[in-house]
Amino acid sequence: MAGLEQLGLAALRRVDPETAHGLALTALRRGLAPQPGVVTSDRLQSRVAGLDLPNPVGLAAGFDKNAEAVGPLGRAGFGFVEVGAATPLPQPGNPRPRLFRLSEDRAAINRFGFNNDGMKAISARLRSAPRHVPVGLNLGANKASEDRADDFAKVMAHVCKVVDFATVNVSSPNTERLRDLQGPAALAALLGGVMEVRGETPVFLKIAPDLSAAELADVAAVAREAGVDAIIATNTTLSREGLTSGHAQEAGGLSGQPLFERSTRVLAALSTQVDMPLIGVGGVASAAQAYAKIRAGASAVQLYTALVYGGLSLVQQIAEGLDALLARDGFATVAEAVGTGREPWL
Repeated sequence: MAGLEQLGLAALRRVDPETAHGLALTALRRGLAPQPGVVTSDRLQSRVAGLDLPNPVGLAAGFDKNAEAVGPLGRAGFGFVEVGAATPLPQPGNPRPRLFRLSEDRAAINRFGFNNDGMKAISARLRSAPRHVPVGLNLGANKASEDRADDFAKVMAHVCKVVDFATVNVSSPNTERLRDLQGPAALAALLGGVMEVRGETPVFLKIAPDLSAAELADVAAVAREAGVDAIIATNTTLSREGLTSGHAQEAGGLSGQPLFERSTRVLAALSTQVDMPLIGVGGVASAAQAYAKIRAGASAVQLYTALVYGGLSLVQQIAEGLDALLARDGFATVAEAVGTGREPWL
């Protein structure tokens, strides 16, 4: 990490997390954050759910909720970028404070509640943004909606021509009863509505890490039947096991290092139940952890919380480190490594 980035991160840690996040986005838009360009190699190039990725290291939803920095993020080293979540109507989300650093645990807790500018504003930004890598949008539902399942289809219909993929997010813990939509009947109906209006856009499904084995099997069956193109495993957790930070009992979803083992076990189990590509999320903060997710069954990975502690230069480090690990173990492509280390996680 360059000295300037270290100083910037130290300064950001002196202000409240949500303000710091806004400042980080501003710095990114103004070219004050690392932008090495597209990081790729013959080994890193991947094709996932019909998308050609220069490398399999993506940005998870939530960092750029309103698609304000799509161009700069595409030059930050990521192989793909997911923005949002977007809901049909703008909404402020939950009251502040709603984002907490757990520095001792290299983690964060958020309870944002899908705060965003709404699908029309976000879609307009996506339409005009320079695009260097595939860009997707996380779909959400308005808190006050009488038909949350229909909200997902509304956003999909509005944005399907301006995104490279869209993610159905029924796994956020911060909108009351949203996770109820992961039940088999509700999820099947919701996905059916989204698939009807998607056009040719790949649809991903993002699931929670707190599902039981039976619930995970149900979700896998519904996803297969609906014909979704990939599953993102996983969103944040409600578990607080093993935390040491003073903010450990704040309400919301926990992300970062404490999620790595839990999310990777869900990923590995899911990889035995579906043939579609999986995207591993949760606690990825190093090339070794990205590689572990891939060997557990992921075709690509995403990160977010690690950037709070490692800065944007971490993206290039992970991608290049992953390339070296693949070469060390004799894999010519990422696809060759997928699932080769699944057993220890089952």
